[in-house]
Amino acid sequence: MSRIGRSPITVPAGVSVSFNDSHVVTVKGPQGELTREIPGAISISQDGDVLTVERPDDQRQNRALHGLTRSLVANMVQGVTEGFTKELDIVGVGYRALAKGPGALELALGFSHPVNVEAPDGVTFDVPTATKIIVKGIDKEKVGQVAADIRKLRKPEPYKGKGIRYVDERVVRKAGKAAK
Repeated sequence: MSRIGRSPITVPAGVSVSFNDSHVVTVKGPQGELTREIPGAISISQDGDVLTVERPDDQRQNRALHGLTRSLVANMVQGVTEGFTKELDIVGVGYRALAKGPGALELALGFSHPVNVEAPDGVTFDVPTATKIIVKGIDKEKVGQVAADIRKLRKPEPYKGKGIRYVDERVVRKAGKAAK
């Protein structure tokens, strides 16, 4: 039995979870509302403020989807209560970010032109300093994807360490050809 899939999900006060026979789960909370379709074989049951995810049998596909479904629903509950954030650091001379409203960024990354980034629905940007970007939202998948797309614009390079990196990311540096 999946250890992740077995553990129950506690639903905090102020959050409502609804699901129907067509396997669509909707979670509403103070931050917003998220909807997701779950696989047909997996079932969700609610007992008071506790959700449990169950699988019908021990087939390989159902075992794989059991823990995944539980994690997705738990992330939905956490997203509508607290939200998710990803922090990015910009390292490099002349590299900077400028907020153009809550859903747009203008980045100077050493190219001959500024790079504009538009946020999808449900994702906002916060720029506390010119070298720090905070991506916020209620959908963990969207927040992570937007942060990865921003990082992809100028990945950290191994010789000088310049580029966009996650706050907790460690860039392995290489010695140049002069250092033998």
